[in-house]
Amino acid sequence: MLIEKVNIHNFKALQDVTLDNVPAVSVFVGKNGVGKTTLFRVFAFLQECLQSNVSIALRQEGGLLGFKEVLTRGKNAEQECITIEIQFRLNIAGKNRLVTYLLKIGLAGNKPVVKQEILRYKRGRYGSPFHFIDFENGKGTAVSNEEDFSKKDEELEREDQALSSPDILAIKGLGQFERFKAAKAFRELIENWHISDIHISSARGPKMPETGTHVSTSGDNLPSVALRMYEDHPEIFEIVKQKMRDRVPGVTDIEAKTMEDGSLVIRYRDGAFIDPFFDKNVSDGTVKMFAYLLVLHDPKPHKILCIEEPENQLYPELMSLLAEEFIEYAGRGGQVFISTHSPDFLNAVPLESLFVLEKEQGVTKIHRVKDDPLVANSMKHGDQAGYLWQQGEFEGIGKRIASKVP
Repeated sequence: MLIEKVNIHNFKALQDVTLDNVPAVSVFVGKNGVGKTTLFRVFAFLQECLQSNVSIALRQEGGLLGFKEVLTRGKNAEQECITIEIQFRLNIAGKNRLVTYLLKIGLAGNKPVVKQEILRYKRGRYGSPFHFIDFENGKGTAVSNEEDFSKKDEELEREDQALSSPDILAIKGLGQFERFKAAKAFRELIENWHISDIHISSARGPKMPETGTHVSTSGDNLPSVALRMYEDHPEIFEIVKQKMRDRVPGVTDIEAKTMEDGSLVIRYRDGAFIDPFFDKNVSDGTVKMFAYLLVLHDPKPHKILCIEEPENQLYPELMSLLAEEFIEYAGRGGQVFISTHSPDFLNAVPLESLFVLEKEQGVTKIHRVKDDPLVANSMKHGDQAGYLWQQGEFEGIGKRIASKVP
């Protein structure tokens, strides 16, 4: 199940942004402050809306001002909505269908509410997409036998539903039930996408054991994940260790060790020394690479993986190898969104995966690099994306795409 299209309206600097024909690996490049982090925050925002509610998610993004701070500056908070629309592929009744989820958030009085929430897809080859979930202001209907394609549209069973609060997503409740297949699938997609922001200070040091199998957003459960992978998937853990040996000079072994107080620590063995080192005595780059390899070799990979600036703390020569890891990860069924400033990383990414962000009059514009005649032609004749980025050739892409003049 892959995201094919994303429409965003009035979410901070993303006043009117569309990502279409989204590839399995999408890499976003641009100057500081053009909106790369904001784009990734849309995923985190949706996840928080689902886990809690819209009001809490808005406060996390906009502080005490909530909705008014998240809404694009200059927009009328009493009249405008924050709109997020996502299209994704889902197998339903043996057919691959394009499902659309639409969410509109606005104000009712002074409180944020879900103005509209729709989940739709075509039941047949022709006709308009059918609304299987259709809610406004906490009330609406949901089709409970959506997979019964022997019935006509008017014969489908609609259930009237009322949520406990108008700031709760309908898919939060309906997505728990098997009979709402598309809602359940999209809920699981949101729950399982992962925004990685590994903090070296959080990843280092003794940690109490945890039951989770995925590396956390900050990496603060690294020892537990390493131990679980070693115990449950030793063959995968050996692959991770071998890649560390190949990429980090001196590293010969890595282990998660239980201390006397019950805590777990990561220890790295250097072939030049008898005793292993605790992770506090190895470089930031070593810890970061190990964390990324655990994420990228997860036995149950995330459907959506978002990573900002993976080059931080890592030696430039490692970036092409890391880019290959992300591409392999996507090949196993995940979908990857990455932002970067690293020329070495860009050099290892195909043209079809590249997007550039620019800011025009305070709002973000996103362009596919392959649509720019200048850059596309240069890469066709052997230039690399990272070199072109360093030389400033990505600047003005939006204008060139609009005019189609090299």
